[in-house]
Amino acid sequence: MIAGPPMNETELPLKLFARGKVRDTYELGPDRLLMVATDRISAFDHVLPNGIPDRGKVLTQLSIFWFSQTDTFQANHLVSGMVPDLPPALKDFRDQLAGRFMIVRKAKRIDFECVVRGYLAGSAWKEYQESQTLAGESMPPGLTESQRLATPIFSPATKAETGHDENITFDQMKKEIGADMANQLRDASLALYKYAAEFSERRGLILADTKFEFGTVGKDLILIDEALTPDSSRYWDSVTYRPGMSPDSYDKQFVRDWLIRSGWDKESDPPRLPEDVVAQTRLRYLTAYQRVVGKELFPRKARNE
Repeated sequence: MIAGPPMNETELPLKLFARGKVRDTYELGPDRLLMVATDRISAFDHVLPNGIPDRGKVLTQLSIFWFSQTDTFQANHLVSGMVPDLPPALKDFRDQLAGRFMIVRKAKRIDFECVVRGYLAGSAWKEYQESQTLAGESMPPGLTESQRLATPIFSPATKAETGHDENITFDQMKKEIGADMANQLRDASLALYKYAAEFSERRGLILADTKFEFGTVGKDLILIDEALTPDSSRYWDSVTYRPGMSPDSYDKQFVRDWLIRSGWDKESDPPRLPEDVVAQTRLRYLTAYQRVVGKELFPRKARNE
């Protein structure tokens, strides 16, 4: 399917609840929200001037897929992603919103990123190189970049509205929110990671790490935001994976790499992405969806012979 222009903004006749780097969230009554994933893309804490067409649809549809796969053992905030369930006030916006929205339960967000790492990559590899620790805990000597860990490790981080999230220890998390809630978050995160990693392995993918967000509805702990997307997870191809190197991943690392090569100082307004970078990034997101779900997001129409 040929990509149309990216959708970088949504202006709907609803009260805006929040606007993030990617998602615009609107009020839908006292206990419901409408989350709309735009095609905006950010890197190095800047939203780039042009987006990636269909990126928001990939993030939304993959989240819906994983919410549906895991709701038998972990409750989540998804109510519906079906166009007929949109309120009448949005009848003129249905085509614009199709595929990129979720109606969700409003939850009280717990302000921590719940990160699970099954492999030594990214900031975890950097921490290990500097101090031979991961999430503040001592690790065995001699580990290499991208090496599989003996057991997946829960490594929480503070949830920052702006700037970088800050990795903290599990003990720090317990001091902030109490041992009971911290244990619930750790156990829920590890269970979700275990399920998704085994599922992905059957699809020929390695789920190197991922991060979850949780909230509460009453006394119930529920999974919120997005789940196991290329934005919140590091997916590698099992065939090309090699310990000791940084494997190619199905996420926006391709964009980060181009920005680094461009010479941008990461402080001034970011440059516009070239069309070939946009196209290749879009393909990576669509490929991630296809590999995980087992079908194309935009199936090719059968040709009449």
